[in-house]
Amino acid sequence: MKDNISKFQLENKIAIVMGGCGLVGEEICNIFASAKAKVIIVDIDKKKGKLLENKIKKFNNNVVYKFFDINKKNNLELKFRKLIKTYKCPDVFVNCSYPMTKDWQLNTFQNITKKSMDDNILLHLGSYSWFAREIAELMFKNKVRGSIIQLGSIYGIKGQDLNVYDKTSMKESMTYSIIKGGIINLTRQMASYYGKKGIRINTLCPGGLVGPVQGKSLKQESNFIKNYSKKVPLGRLGTAEEVSCAALFLASEASSYITGTTLMIDGGWTSI
Repeated sequence: MKDNISKFQLENKIAIVMGGCGLVGEEICNIFASAKAKVIIVDIDKKKGKLLENKIKKFNNNVVYKFFDINKKNNLELKFRKLIKTYKCPDVFVNCSYPMTKDWQLNTFQNITKKSMDDNILLHLGSYSWFAREIAELMFKNKVRGSIIQLGSIYGIKGQDLNVYDKTSMKESMTYSIIKGGIINLTRQMASYYGKKGIRINTLCPGGLVGPVQGKSLKQESNFIKNYSKKVPLGRLGTAEEVSCAALFLASEASSYITGTTLMIDGGWTSI
């Protein structure tokens, strides 16, 4: 019988992390490598990808960066299958990518266009949905009892509290709630179907995290941090490292009886 600590290890496991150079993705790659997995970092940012690969190789040589551009929709399905074929069927697949159009910041109720909404849903929700399905089918074909982890959000569960944007330049997003809500329920549907095949699918749902505002700035405005922290029972924003610890749990045998769940990492935001 395995001891409890060893159940958190990913030795001899292949883990593919889409969006592996992002705020959350980088921490997931680091913790998976620390757990002795073979880590495939997949991201659009070549410079960050190589830097992260070299950083991880200092303690786990079993890591490689692979360029992949979700925004280029032509032959995306074939490109993804080629990527997977190169590194074989993964035991763990995490999607924390964040594809978006250049006008993403205009996806407010007042400024959004139908084209932008459609394009962003196809890029983000569409790619998450199809990649998860492709990996699940591959796992089944190869008899891999794997773990698929999708990145959701508290705003896929609840509506945005606009009070936290008071005295800031931040706005609501119509499209983000559609995307993240869709990802969360897709997880439930996939868990229902693939559970009998021994494949687990779960969603991580972070709250506000310390770091850049996607597609806008390098860090959050001070008023947002203050407003947000007042609403959270734990009184602060979360960190990408805290999300990565939850990802390791869902990727490992420590969560072998967990599928279809929406794991909140939000400091208690959704509890009140």
